[in-house]
Amino acid sequence: MSNNPSDNNDIKAAGKAKSRGPSLRIETAGDIPEEKLTRVAAKFAEVNEIEDYRLSIEQRDNLIGGFIIYFQGSRYDYSVKGQLDRIGSFIKRTRSIDGYEDGIAAQRKALTEEDFPATKVKEDLENALDQFPESNILSIDSVEIYELSDEELDKRVEDAFVSREHKDEIGRVAGISDGVASVTGLRNCMLNELIYFSSGATGIAMNLEKSKVGVVLLTGEDTVVESMTCKRTMTTCSVPVGMGLLGRVVDALGHPIDGKGVIRYTEERPIESPAPSIIDRAPVDEPLFTGITAIDALTPIGRGQRELIIGDRQTGKTSIALDTIINQKNENVICVYVPIGQKMANIVATAGLLEKRGALDYTVIVAASASESAAMQYIAPFSACAIAEKFMYDYHKDVLIVYDDLSKHAQAYRAISLLLRRPPGREAYPGDVFYLHSRLLERSAKLSPELGGGSITALPIVETQGNDISAYIPTNVISITDGQIYLSPELFFSGQRPAVNVGLSVSRVGGAAQTKAVKKVAGPLRISLAQAREMASFSQFGSDLDENTQLQIKSGVVLNEVLKQERFSPLTMAAEVILLYCATSDKFNFLATEDITEFYTALFADIKLRHPNIFEEITDGKVFTDEIKSEIDSAYEEYKETFLAEHEEYVEDY
Repeated sequence: MSNNPSDNNDIKAAGKAKSRGPSLRIETAGDIPEEKLTRVAAKFAEVNEIEDYRLSIEQRDNLIGGFIIYFQGSRYDYSVKGQLDRIGSFIKRTRSIDGYEDGIAAQRKALTEEDFPATKVKEDLENALDQFPESNILSIDSVEIYELSDEELDKRVEDAFVSREHKDEIGRVAGISDGVASVTGLRNCMLNELIYFSSGATGIAMNLEKSKVGVVLLTGEDTVVESMTCKRTMTTCSVPVGMGLLGRVVDALGHPIDGKGVIRYTEERPIESPAPSIIDRAPVDEPLFTGITAIDALTPIGRGQRELIIGDRQTGKTSIALDTIINQKNENVICVYVPIGQKMANIVATAGLLEKRGALDYTVIVAASASESAAMQYIAPFSACAIAEKFMYDYHKDVLIVYDDLSKHAQAYRAISLLLRRPPGREAYPGDVFYLHSRLLERSAKLSPELGGGSITALPIVETQGNDISAYIPTNVISITDGQIYLSPELFFSGQRPAVNVGLSVSRVGGAAQTKAVKKVAGPLRISLAQAREMASFSQFGSDLDENTQLQIKSGVVLNEVLKQERFSPLTMAAEVILLYCATSDKFNFLATEDITEFYTALFADIKLRHPNIFEEITDGKVFTDEIKSEIDSAYEEYKETFLAEHEEYVEDY
């Protein structure tokens, strides 16, 4: 106790105030005398102009040293554990690795024992501590309190109390049900703010009501119970971004789930961010080839476009998306694949397929499987978009992002909204389900040259039921996107795969997303298919057909056959040009339907062997000149002679 009687009287007066007024609670590791804590409480009350309070002291063994003060919904952390936690968080946010920006190869190399020795860990830790912005006066060790006189203690704690950077606003769980917690006490909480619970669970504040906050739990759903404390983070949900994610499978929060170790990163990015403005955008004028002839010719996709893939279940929607990812090899395009609500076994199989095809090195998989909570499925596309935006804005890369699929995403959001007691609308979806997808897909764009010229190309997938594209979610996404690829179950089960319905599929970017070579040879394709389809339906009513009608029907059969393609076998742009030129100029009409694929596959191999310059000229020039056309005609005639010599059944027709 102090030698000054007046000081001791002040402390006793503060102790008497415990019978009335608001509660002031102190948590300590149990090694600080009560009279010292009473003096600390009195000084805290003086600094914060608190006249009356009821003091309670509790023991918490894991604080290491120091104390924590709770008063009127706020927490003031002066413990050693608290500052160590803040130091750890600071190091995670600011750590860096030499050669990190050089890509995934350099990042992996930095983790070897030779290039990342223990001395470097110590050196980095010392540098981080030097840069740590918080003063050491904010943590008060118990040994230090013992050694201080009363006057020194008053001065020491007053210096700590003046700074309020470490003040946390805390709340208490009033109720928990189906992954949604009702929290009281968070009076200044913001919409979509990240909330931490004392059990380690995290959640997003999605309902702001007068007396409580509705928090949707992301992790640790089973650990949250009534009366548990939680705190605001003053920030929205963020995910790690950067080159370190390439080749990895992560969950919706950016945590690795592929068993390949930790992901080293230097930056986090909020999952929600504004879409680029009109001034920040540039016209879509550069093609992004899928390697699928039917799509590149009829519904071309440009870099920065949003093209919907829509159809019933099991019609090949995911296959088209994976084909497109595989085709981006050596195209300087980074891919982000987002499976939502799928079985984990399917996600593992997809990752294995991409790795086998050499596509995983430039791909990030952000997985929210069916076993994940609705909240994780809800934020997964936004997290993936934040990862893609890092590549677009900072690295000026072209990015392809696949949302597979937004139907399950909307269902997850519907589940969350109903649990939050939001009023249901059409098909029980909340009223802002359109805004849910529009704010996501509007973030895909082609940036202006002033901003680096990067792009995000979005391929959202939507599943229909019973071929009904007029349902709520399909019509919403159709109206948001720049075109759609419609996959028909009838075509799929008849053997036409990919089952692209030419009549219902459209690209609102069109020829601007095609090279001159593809545009020239694909020009007559759509009308030829339509004419052949009409003639085929007309021919069902009669058997006597003139030669011109038979030729049109045969051309339609040939075109449909060349538009068939095996899964995971994309064609190059040059191969597509040669194939479409031969098909539209009736060069395959003499063949039986079953021999068409064999013929053009062997033709490609023959041209690559004897006339490799044809592929090079088309690939480099991206135009289809008369000289290239004559070279293809010459190569075609050469191979045709060889083919007829090997297939005597066709010789009689000549």
